[in-house]
Amino acid sequence: MAQLWGGRFTKETDELVYRFNASVSFDKRFYRQDIEGSMAHVKMLAKQKILTEEEKEKILDGLAGILRDLENKDLQITPEYEDIHSFVEANLIARIGEAGKKLHTGRSRNDQVALDMKLYTRGEVVRLRELVKDLLTVLLDLMEKHIHTYMPGFTHLQKAQPITLAHHLGAYFEMFKRDHQRLADIYRRMNTCPLGSGALAGTTYPLDRAYSARLLGFDGAAQNSMDAVSDRDYLIELLSALSTIMMHLSRFCEEMIIWNSNEYRFIELDDAYSTGSSIMPQKKNPDIAELIRGKTGRVYGALTAILTTMKGLPLAYNKDMQEDKELTFDAIDTVKGCLSLFAAMLSTTKFNSDRMEASARGGFTNATDAADYLVNRGVAFRDAHGIVGRMVLECIERGVALDDLTLEEMQSFSPAFESDVYEAISLKTCVEKRCTLGAPSEKAMREAIAVNKRYLQEQEE
Repeated sequence: MAQLWGGRFTKETDELVYRFNASVSFDKRFYRQDIEGSMAHVKMLAKQKILTEEEKEKILDGLAGILRDLENKDLQITPEYEDIHSFVEANLIARIGEAGKKLHTGRSRNDQVALDMKLYTRGEVVRLRELVKDLLTVLLDLMEKHIHTYMPGFTHLQKAQPITLAHHLGAYFEMFKRDHQRLADIYRRMNTCPLGSGALAGTTYPLDRAYSARLLGFDGAAQNSMDAVSDRDYLIELLSALSTIMMHLSRFCEEMIIWNSNEYRFIELDDAYSTGSSIMPQKKNPDIAELIRGKTGRVYGALTAILTTMKGLPLAYNKDMQEDKELTFDAIDTVKGCLSLFAAMLSTTKFNSDRMEASARGGFTNATDAADYLVNRGVAFRDAHGIVGRMVLECIERGVALDDLTLEEMQSFSPAFESDVYEAISLKTCVEKRCTLGAPSEKAMREAIAVNKRYLQEQEE
């Protein structure tokens, strides 16, 4: 078909060039945003007496009909159109005639595509925040249930000190809370309206850009027309935030995969989020956790791609920027799917608390507390460290835990040990003595849970 910009050209675009240049196959995703933006533009044009009231109503009715027909599947977006903007305008002209040709007054496809992408992305940021909040709610619920579920804390994947499952899950709550806040920051920073910037230098028409911005729910109009049409910072910020979300999900999935193994048996994944083997009947594989972990690289790739695309572009708009859409759409879809699946998988996971406690007890996670016990009885820390290290070595050779040693056996390493040592190095004591802000004791965890509850409640206000 003839292009809306074809007046300058004397022959048709080569078919291969046309298909290479066209974006309708993917930018049709924001048909609703394109129509909403056009409606706001038309209302502003009428307010400024650039369109008559009759023209305004005719165009608005036509646009509403196109939107209705698209929603009802009575109208299809077909490849004969170069992009969603051409599709809407061409259909409008076909429906209402000459008035439809005035839709584009005071507007360029450059500011139009910038607007559509911002409107679409802004809505997706809201939905992403809701999904992160759902995951935070699942985490908080599990934290409340597992304040007294003891487990080993790890460094270097080696058992280090005893903690609780609530404390471990609380670390992920903090990660995803930062993700939640980052998305809010992105929303605030991106919420300026590019409409009215024209191709790059504004327009001679007396547009009221602030009015258009208000109609579309923006905080105001973008301050520089060149920046407005060539800004993709908000997408880079979003893809960076999505990459961080995926990194957090991947770390958590990695732990769940390890915990689900026969060697750990800390958790049992629900059958709905596991698969079997085609040859080994005993297998129950953590495929969903593995897929989420694997899809992290896909989102990282989108971020790297847009950074690479933007790094050498002069002002203002360049066709390279069309590459922002498919990768952003895919990254958003990927993260939304992963967040939904992970929250459901986590909420149905069975935590084997007895196994976790036995692992903490058998991993010498109370060794630091044994050394502290000696220090509190006048033994220099370096000496206490060596004494407990030798005790651990003997326990390993005998296959027992520190608190399996008799008092006499302990005193053979140091006479400073007394009968109260068993209470001092019990898992409960080791955890409960750590009551500073952010620590795993019941007191500290209940304070953290109260803070987290307030945070989630504030998000609903």
